[in-house]
Amino acid sequence: MPDQEPTQEERILRMVKRVLTDIAKDTYTRPGYRHPLSDDTVMGIRDCLALVSARESELARAAGRPMKMRPRFVDEPRTPVVVPLDVTGNKDKDKN
Repeated sequence: MPDQEPTQEERILRMVKRVLTDIAKDTYTRPGYRHPLSDDTVMGIRDCLALVSARESELARAAGRPMKMRPRFVDEPRTPVVVPLDVTGNKDKDKN
């Protein structure tokens, strides 16, 4: 059932994750500069994101959906590319 609509809880979790990551992006500071958020607030954001991710995994597992979410480029191929690692062609060169 991977095509089923997300539940209200899943939509809430997705929005909370998006807002927290937007806060992290908007308050990014270069190395050497003081971060505008306190260390406790930064840790709180990290802890919240960890809890959201854990709950998303639980919900996906309970619904029988695989957790294969990862960012993709628009032009990225959807099928995996297999690169052979067989180097049998080099054996003849090594004998000479």
